[in-house]
Amino acid sequence: MRTNLFLALLAPVLLHAAEGKQPPATLRLYVIDCGRLKVDDPSRFDFKKEELATLDLSVGCYLIVHPKGTLIWDTGAVPDYMFPTTGEPGVKFYGSSKVSLTKQLAEIGYAPEAIKYLALSHYHWDHVANASLFDHSTWLVSKPEYYTLFSSGLPQRTDDGMFKKLIDTKKIFLPDTDYDVFHDGSVVIKPTPGHTPGHRVLFLKLAKTGPVVLSGDLYHYPEELKVDRVMINDFNPDQTRASRKALQEFLTKSKAQLWIQHDLAGFSKLKKAPEFYE
Repeated sequence: MRTNLFLALLAPVLLHAAEGKQPPATLRLYVIDCGRLKVDDPSRFDFKKEELATLDLSVGCYLIVHPKGTLIWDTGAVPDYMFPTTGEPGVKFYGSSKVSLTKQLAEIGYAPEAIKYLALSHYHWDHVANASLFDHSTWLVSKPEYYTLFSSGLPQRTDDGMFKKLIDTKKIFLPDTDYDVFHDGSVVIKPTPGHTPGHRVLFLKLAKTGPVVLSGDLYHYPEELKVDRVMINDFNPDQTRASRKALQEFLTKSKAQLWIQHDLAGFSKLKKAPEFYE
C-alpha cells in the first residue's frame, strides 16, 4: 500500500524530469506573444472603423504547466520556419511576429517535443501555424476540426505544412461536452461551436489569479461584449450566439475572467513569458 502511494506521488516528478523541468506545486499559465494581425478594414467582423477602439488584433499562444504535465494552447499565425535567419520578424499574410514560438518556449525552459498535450481553439491559420512542432504531444482535438484539417479542402490561408506532422501523432478526440485535461477541474476544454464546427475555449483555475477563460475566437474585440456582432464568415452565427450566451452564464457562475485572445489592448497589459500567472 505504501509502495503504491509512493509511486503515485513520484509519477509527476518523473514526468517532468523526463521533460527537463521540475513540476510546479500549482498550475501556471505562461502568456506568449505570438505577434499581431494587421486589420485595415473590420467589416468582416461586422464593424466600422469608428466603432472600434483598436483595429489590429493580438496573437497569443499559451503554455499551461500543471503538476501532472504541460499543455500548449494555440500555436500562432507565423510558422517558425518562415522567420528570416537575419533576425527580422516573421510574416505570413497580414500576420507578423518578432520572435519564434520555439525560442520563446526555450526561454521558459521547454522544447516543443517535451510538451505533453497540444490543443487548438480551432483550425484557422492564425491559431495553427506551429502545430507541427508538437507532433510528439498528444493532440486533444474534436473530430470536426481534425477531419477539416486533413480534408482535400483546407481552411482559407492554411497550408498543410502547419500541421501535416500531426497525421500520425497520438490523439484524443474531444467529446461534445467539457473535457477535464488533468482530471482535477483546473484545466478544462469547453465546446463553443459556431465560429468553426469544433471551436473550443479553455478554462483555467489558477490559485492566485483566480479562474480565467481563454476565448479562442468566440470573441475578437471587447466591443462584442456590448453589441451583437458576429464575424460574417462564421460557420454558424446562430451557434456562435448560443455559445456566447452559454459562456456568459458560465462566467457569471464561476466568476472567471474572460481573456479575449485577439484583444490587442487587453493582451498588451498581460505579463508575458517567461513571467507567469499562478
